[in-house]
Amino acid sequence: MSTSASSSPPEIDLASHIRAIPDFPKPGILFRDISPLLAAPEVFRAAVKRMADHFRGRAIDTIIAAEARGFIFAAPLAIELGVGFVPVRKPGKLPFDTHAFHYELEYGTDTLEIHTDGLEPNQNVLIVDDLLATGGTIEACCRLVEKAGARVAGCAFLIELTALGGAKRIAPHEAFSLIQYDD
Repeated sequence: MSTSASSSPPEIDLASHIRAIPDFPKPGILFRDISPLLAAPEVFRAAVKRMADHFRGRAIDTIIAAEARGFIFAAPLAIELGVGFVPVRKPGKLPFDTHAFHYELEYGTDTLEIHTDGLEPNQNVLIVDDLLATGGTIEACCRLVEKAGARVAGCAFLIELTALGGAKRIAPHEAFSLIQYDD
């Protein structure tokens, strides 16, 4: 029996499709692997639908996401909400003029870029990623949205690692997540 894209049974437990892998990518890290969720079409569909339902009816003009796992949820969410999708990439990956934002990581710096014509002033932008941890990447995405003169309408995640404080880092922007882990 197939489930249509417009329905997601509330009984699907998304968290039961997340695999915990200890000591990856390094000792002391508990990696939350989304592969089992993505491999189950009805569960993946339910996750996208639940994200969409939270933001449905709000003024959202476009969705952005940073490569690569953010793209996995952002593209189907954009289709579900009937809005466009604009990719945010590492330097040198976009073929047109870009806005760039340089930001600090725990051990160094990084840069994200977006096409200068990807967002228009005053657009309402939903930022999507698979996981919210410390919030550095999402904060950089927020800054890119603001640099383009657009507004952050909210931030959506499949998973939030609450102990790492990412939601506080991106405040006052909304951090909506479907699954939260305290560890």
